[in-house]
Amino acid sequence: MSCMTARILGDFVIEKGDKRIHLPTSRKTRALIGVLLLTPGSQRRDHLIDVFWDMPDDPKGALRWSLTKIRQVFNDDESERLITDRERVELDHSTIAIDLHVKMDIVRDPSSEIDEVKAALDYLNAQLLLEGLELPENMTYMLWLRSEREKVRKFIDNHSMKVIEHPNISPDMALGFARNWFEQSPYSVTAANAILLCLKRLGRERDFVSEKNRFSARFREANMDYHPLSALPPVSNADMNDSAETAGEVAKEVPKQTVRFCKTNDGVSIAYASVGSGPPLVKAANWLTHLELDWDAPIWSPLFRALATENTFIRYDERGNGLSDWDVPEISQEAFVADLEAVVDAIGLKKFPLLGISQGAAVSIEYACRHPERVTKLILFGGYPAGWRKHSTPEQIAEREAVMTLVRTGWGGENPAYRRIFSTTFMPAASPAQRHWFDDFQRQTTSASNAARFLSAFGDIDVEHLLPQISVPTLILHSREDQRIPWTTARELASVIPNARLVTLESANHLLLEGEPAACEFVSAIREFLAE
Repeated sequence: MSCMTARILGDFVIEKGDKRIHLPTSRKTRALIGVLLLTPGSQRRDHLIDVFWDMPDDPKGALRWSLTKIRQVFNDDESERLITDRERVELDHSTIAIDLHVKMDIVRDPSSEIDEVKAALDYLNAQLLLEGLELPENMTYMLWLRSEREKVRKFIDNHSMKVIEHPNISPDMALGFARNWFEQSPYSVTAANAILLCLKRLGRERDFVSEKNRFSARFREANMDYHPLSALPPVSNADMNDSAETAGEVAKEVPKQTVRFCKTNDGVSIAYASVGSGPPLVKAANWLTHLELDWDAPIWSPLFRALATENTFIRYDERGNGLSDWDVPEISQEAFVADLEAVVDAIGLKKFPLLGISQGAAVSIEYACRHPERVTKLILFGGYPAGWRKHSTPEQIAEREAVMTLVRTGWGGENPAYRRIFSTTFMPAASPAQRHWFDDFQRQTTSASNAARFLSAFGDIDVEHLLPQISVPTLILHSREDQRIPWTTARELASVIPNARLVTLESANHLLLEGEPAACEFVSAIREFLAE
């Protein structure tokens, strides 16, 4: 079987041997080729129709027409690369060399020479993925394309320090590479500090200070946390290899967490982590957590770290999520409470304050009522006592069911459109960088089927009858403009839970962002409450 090459960075070109293949004139059909080249495995026909044909008279016919044109590109007497049946479409990648993947393999290969790595990264930096194949009228496709382009940018950011720190690269060449990197990734903290590192090694102190101020202003305007390299006396070129400081020094020194596992009564393995020192503070799990990934998150990890400075902060991934078992027999409110019981029993905690966020608030309420002798204080943020099936209209229930169908279809794919349903309401004030991170994070926390199971389980939550039974001091925090759970829900909680205290945070975010005043007030209120 003869090989083909596909150039999907920059000008879209497909060649067989030294012969350039004529591509369909339809931009939508060429965009579909791009999706098939970048997506391994088979694709459902109805999914491709949803992505590319919103309202044509005959969407199935439109797809068939495009596949006929694509078949002429990839299939010949020697090979059948495009494989289709009544339900699915698949492009066999085994005999197609795709420039994006070739360059990435060079960068990843530890045996590659540094000049090869630099050339490959320069190539990735200079070319736009599927350039000219934007389809503004197809929002789902455009979200997918932006996500794919962001993945390339992340790959460049994750590997470019290999070039900057390599001893065989001259300081001037490293600086040129870093500047090009930052030009293409203008909100990459690592790229910015790579420039500062190169200037420091060249002894260009005036340029160092100027660039440091420029970067600080840029990231401040973008509401992004930025810690530039500290100024040191200039070093000579001869001393550059002895410099122990790299762009990696910008990260704050973070506490090291310890991750362990325990078993529930139904045999599910639950991952839990503890960090910090002092009296315990347990956070009940809520959906969308991953003990490893969210500890370094650009969103809520600063809040977690702040809480760990004065307490032994304990949190865990509930079943079906994060580092805990995904293949589980039950996802329900009862199972969520069992997860919490297993964790605190495994640690051996006798008395502790309990923090519940979002859906974790209902778990905390039920645990506190079952075990009042163990919970010393209860903290609820963004919580609710009844799921969406309890007080919704038939229309609202139908809307929720439709969202679950979308989640089952596309949650685990690279296209973030299905997950953006949540990111836009969880964090409406997030920056593009924060929203991109959260979109990717959601996909890594659980499977599509489990995501749908979680959403269904949340609809059945009902702890309203337990609220008058809560006997421990309770602090309720809620964002005034929360778009997931309305502030009036917090007011109702505070009015029913005996002696509860309500603190309203001036924010629209269901999940607080680092740097917003509400995040500082959140930590301060909890610290004051625990100290009482």
